[in-house]
Amino acid sequence: MELTAILFYLFSLVTIGAACVMVFSKNVVYSAFALMFTLIGVAAIYVLLYADFLAATQLLVYVGGILILILFGLMLTGQGHTYTFKSVTVNIVPGTVLSVAAGGLLIYAFVKTGWNVVEPIERTETVNEMGMMLMGSYILPFIVIGVLLLIAIIGAILMSTRISTENTN
Repeated sequence: MELTAILFYLFSLVTIGAACVMVFSKNVVYSAFALMFTLIGVAAIYVLLYADFLAATQLLVYVGGILILILFGLMLTGQGHTYTFKSVTVNIVPGTVLSVAAGGLLIYAFVKTGWNVVEPIERTETVNEMGMMLMGSYILPFIVIGVLLLIAIIGAILMSTRISTENTN
């Protein structure tokens, strides 16, 4: 077995294990940290699939941005350590039947599909080519999207300051 296959299975196990901890944990902070390991595992799988731009985006946007925002929200509100979920089991039979049916359908599709085995071409960097395209032929849409995001951020700041000044009066 090749090293890349071993790494793929290792990162897959880490990702699936962390996702299970995230879903079944009753502590919100543990779930947030398990989400971090899940997202990092997905980024590692992207690296193994030669999708370096997607891996960098996964790390920067999800792990670096959204997850840190979730963790700060949990830590600053003080709800993370004291709050635990009450687990009430509802609709176990329909959920189990639907899960088994969906799993069976996925396994059937996996077994019956004729998978083409293709030798991978030599690894090339995708980030350099994407950067050249963004700063070349796609510069106008790139600038327009940047301006639209800036307008959205300014609008959100203005709306939040209006709400906070109205509540204090």
